[in-house]
Amino acid sequence: MDEIALYIHWPYCARICPYCDFNVYKNKPDTTRNLVAAILADMQYWRQLSGPRRLVSIHFGGGTPSLLPAKNLRQIISQARQLWNAAESLEIGLEANPKDINKQVLRDWKLAGIERLSIGVQSFDDYALKFLGRDHDAAAARKALEAAQTEIPRVSADLIYGWAGQTLDMLHKDLRIAVQSGVSHISAYQLTIEPGTAFGRAGIRGINKAVNSDHSADFFELATDTLSAAGFEKYEVSNFAKNNANRSRHNLVYWQGGDYAGVGPGAHGRLTARGVRTATIATLKPKDYISAVDETGYAIKERETLDAKAWAEEYVLMGLRISSGISLSRYKQISGHGLAPERIAEFERAGLLVTSKDKLSATVQGSLVLDTVCRELLS
Repeated sequence: MDEIALYIHWPYCARICPYCDFNVYKNKPDTTRNLVAAILADMQYWRQLSGPRRLVSIHFGGGTPSLLPAKNLRQIISQARQLWNAAESLEIGLEANPKDINKQVLRDWKLAGIERLSIGVQSFDDYALKFLGRDHDAAAARKALEAAQTEIPRVSADLIYGWAGQTLDMLHKDLRIAVQSGVSHISAYQLTIEPGTAFGRAGIRGINKAVNSDHSADFFELATDTLSAAGFEKYEVSNFAKNNANRSRHNLVYWQGGDYAGVGPGAHGRLTARGVRTATIATLKPKDYISAVDETGYAIKERETLDAKAWAEEYVLMGLRISSGISLSRYKQISGHGLAPERIAEFERAGLLVTSKDKLSATVQGSLVLDTVCRELLS
């Protein structure tokens, strides 16, 4: 495991969306300086943990990292390059809201080192955007995608589907506009209602904010068919790229079971050393994160050494999301035993899984019921 990715969680948002269950807080610009300083110090601690690795990606997520000033992005990127050996193909990505995008900020991001931008469009329908609690309209979404492609080499449009009241025609229109925008990558995520969110609380009151599971399958198939017909390769359950070069290298580290340093409030990390895999979670609240780093030099709040069973299960759950699937020999290496051939054969007969030499992957139909397939495969 000589490669590592770096995830930086910026926890602040101008507005918290009603479906979001991430570790996010209302924006507090006055804390930026101290939080960035804590992130830089935490990165140094992670370098001590990981040792000298090849850095394959840096990803700014959140929250809304497009609220982070470009000078701070540059600071973090510069230090990451100093701490680890940057790969020639190093991906440096930023998640951005359309409202934060303009010509000047795009130039500043590019100068800072950003070469991949994931824009949270969510929809090109003004009603849908209001329903989803977004702070931009359809015109702003289109304008942001157009402007971004003049400065940033790789641009992704992120969409959400499956909200209550959406029709297949409405989703098809969103997909068509995204394709016509010229972006090289599209992420189409199904709306899921999580406990504790505004949408989750509405569900408790009997107000359903998402379509039912039958309709979800129809939306999923429409997204897959439409984007595939437009020349996008579906390389993960919700992600489509024009070609291999436009795939998210950072997310592939997650899905392929690689190592990643997680810094910033609430960030998750994974580190493998001497055959032991450790899962980490950083302190959640920004002020507590800053205090933890000030006091100890790091902000990891939880560490869990994954036993062979947990590590292998995670490898399957993440790996079957991607089109290339998992390595059966790698699973055996991690778990100490192979997956049951008779169970694999059962799913192959049902058209849900397919094997090719050492590889096991999910079919399109298998992707529709992937959680169930994984649960039964691992039982």
